Parts: sequence; structure tokens; C-alpha cells
Amino acid sequence: MTDTVIIELALRTMLVSLKLSAPILLTSLVIGFAISLFQSMTQIQEFTLSFVPKLIGVGVALLICGNWMLHTLITFTLDLFEALPSMLA
Repeated sequence: MTDTVIIELALRTMLVSLKLSAPILLTSLVIGFAISLFQSMTQIQEFTLSFVPKLIGVGVALLICGNWMLHTLITFTLDLFEALPSMLA
């Protein structure tokens, strides 16, 4: 196993993790920004106000993107297991 194989594997792993976390993080970011904008316009300074909308938004994002996320992770894992013998040889 050479250093280029390890770097390529690490890069693929980071890209898959970025793709898998993007829908959840972007949903949380957009909802948090909207709630912060609403709070600054109305001058309501309640810290727990953004928790429930973020929780609902992340749940909806998981329902919508969960199937794609699972298929992406399964595909990556199967590709990794298939390439493992050639990496070790």
C-alpha cells in the first residue's frame, strides 16, 4: 500500500463524508439564518427559538435525502471492499 493509495482513499472518504453531511448542514444553516434574521428584525432574543425549527428541518432533510445518503454510503463501502485486496497486494 503506497502513500498515493492512502491519500486517494482519504480524499474519497472525505468527499463522501462531505456529500453525506451537506444536506443536513445546509438545512440547519438556512433555518438558523432565517430564525436569526427574524429574531433581529423583531428583537426577540430567545435562544431556544431556533431549536424546534432546526430539528424539524433536519428531520425533513433526512426523510428526503436519507435514501440517497444510504445508497451513497453502501456504494462507497462496497467499492472499498472490492478494492481492498488490490490495495494490499
